[in-house]
Amino acid sequence: MNLLTQNSKIKKTSKKFGVRLFNFGIPAYKSVSGKITCPFAGDCVKFCYAQKGAYIWSNVKPAFEKRYELTKTDDFVNKMNEEIAKKKPDYVRVHDSGDYYSPAYLQKWLAVAIHNPRVRFYSYTNSVEMLKNVTLPANYDIIFSDSGKQKHLIDEKKDRHTRIFHNHSELISAGYVDSSEYDLMATKWFNKNHKIGLIFH
Repeated sequence: MNLLTQNSKIKKTSKKFGVRLFNFGIPAYKSVSGKITCPFAGDCVKFCYAQKGAYIWSNVKPAFEKRYELTKTDDFVNKMNEEIAKKKPDYVRVHDSGDYYSPAYLQKWLAVAIHNPRVRFYSYTNSVEMLKNVTLPANYDIIFSDSGKQKHLIDEKKDRHTRIFHNHSELISAGYVDSSEYDLMATKWFNKNHKIGLIFH
């Protein structure tokens, strides 16, 4: 099973910056068994890119399900460490699809980051309260999404967060940095501005 893959945006970003960037995904919003994988999703469920296009191809969906099932096991951290040793990423985007669905699952990812200090991990997340109640390793970055049920917990003056805009000029006028084209522009390593803009598509 491929645990780390590359979607089109990740490939484009890797090429642009000359780095090895991979993503990890589980089913968007809920699994085939009905288990919610994005427990704090709000309006984003309506326009989630991970519920259309290549993400729902019949040959792709089972891979997301298998990865989700693995995340629930005690072997997940070891399997991820093995995958990282094999693919040697510089950066890993945790969840191009799905989210931190429980504190226990989040702790597994933090363990992976601690075991791999040379790799930088980052996520967009709606699980605001959960992430605010943990201490992140230095090689982990979180971008809070502004379309979930806990968006009221985001401090826009200091928290790294997203806002969705209709066009680029609107985004720039509001003082946000555009990460629509190159994913790493959302992270603290490529952009010191905590205001991350995305253009609706």
